[in-house]
Amino acid sequence: MLFPAFLSHLMKADSSAGLNPLAARPSPFRGKARSVIFLYMSGGVSHMESFDPKPRLAADHGKPSGVKFLLRPHWDFQPGGRCGTPVSDLFPEIRACVDDICVIRSMRTDHLSHMEATLGIHTGSVSVKRPSIGSWVSYGLGTINQNLPSFVVIAPNLPYGGDQCWSADFLPAHHEGTRIVPGPRPIENLEPQSPVAIQERELSLLAQFNRRHLGSRGMDPVLAARMQSFETAFGMQREMPDVLDLSKETRSTLALYGLEPGRMDGFGWQCLIARRMVERGVRFVELIDSGSDAPNNWDSHTNILRDHPPRARDVDRPIAGLLRDLKQRGMLDETLVVWTTEFGRTPHDDGPKGRSHHPDAFSSWLAGAGVRGGMVYGATDQYGYKVIDNEVHVHDFHATILHLLGFDHERLTYRHAGRDFRLTDVGGHVIQAILS
Repeated sequence: MLFPAFLSHLMKADSSAGLNPLAARPSPFRGKARSVIFLYMSGGVSHMESFDPKPRLAADHGKPSGVKFLLRPHWDFQPGGRCGTPVSDLFPEIRACVDDICVIRSMRTDHLSHMEATLGIHTGSVSVKRPSIGSWVSYGLGTINQNLPSFVVIAPNLPYGGDQCWSADFLPAHHEGTRIVPGPRPIENLEPQSPVAIQERELSLLAQFNRRHLGSRGMDPVLAARMQSFETAFGMQREMPDVLDLSKETRSTLALYGLEPGRMDGFGWQCLIARRMVERGVRFVELIDSGSDAPNNWDSHTNILRDHPPRARDVDRPIAGLLRDLKQRGMLDETLVVWTTEFGRTPHDDGPKGRSHHPDAFSSWLAGAGVRGGMVYGATDQYGYKVIDNEVHVHDFHATILHLLGFDHERLTYRHAGRDFRLTDVGGHVIQAILS
């Protein structure tokens, strides 16, 4: 669906070039991925209880480790799919999908605090504000559907780091993520307050004033972004209601995601809405499980046996359903699915049955466009303390995602404050071994 012609001038934030700042643009080279669904588990998922089996840790349970004691994994691991990748009993549905998944067991980040590590996995920086990975993708590729944002975040609660996790920061503001909150009113003010014909006349007049105002101020980027937000809002009123309407989805599709008809919250709802958005051309959709509210996230210092199962039940079936749905629709070949958390947990105890923050080793995984499924990359030591093979720093993780979208991470840059910035700062290497 295209905008009316009288609104086209709103899309010219750079009138000298005559370009829509969110117009779809080709990547420098042909990437396998057309869009990204980024699944973020807030709080720090234990790698020893999810995707990194540690039989020696189980055998040495209770032995001293410094001033602490080794804590055995609370769940067994079973091989999944034809490839046999072992996955914890916490995630039986995801385990059945491992033939499409590349598990990375050698992740490392730079900070042990939630806020800094959360910003690291989102922006590449643990110390200063930087644009989110979704904003970088929007900046590089634009959006296929001008009636929807290029970057959407579906989050019931704010994560550690708050909305900085989807901020455009010094990038043009129209690349900032648009947050949707699951529930009866996912987006406020989505219904037009006046008839469409009147609204069009109002916007046409407003566009004339804005164009004149912008021209007298040297193409001010903040003002241009505000004008772009009017256009995006107008488009969302026309198309977003259809995106959010699940009444035409079959019962079998809803069942894939563990959804009951009429439900408008839960991670299953988030996953299905993400598929519908990607289907309609949204470039980057992030789904945040929980947030910074510690009782309801993956941060389990005292009792992982109590705290991880309800979180896993909420996401396991929906994530597997998303992978299966994308695959059966032929969308997985062009959609990169990313699963990650901000850091892992310690192999030793914190509380009686819990684990503390651990930035030196954790697990993430990728599936879909351009990724070799059915494989494991990297390894940690026998207890899960340190990476011992094929370390993947957060910068490497980001570089690989950008590569799959068709970008050299060293060349996707933006000039700010006298220097060229990039998502991967001055580091990062593409993990060639996991590419198909």
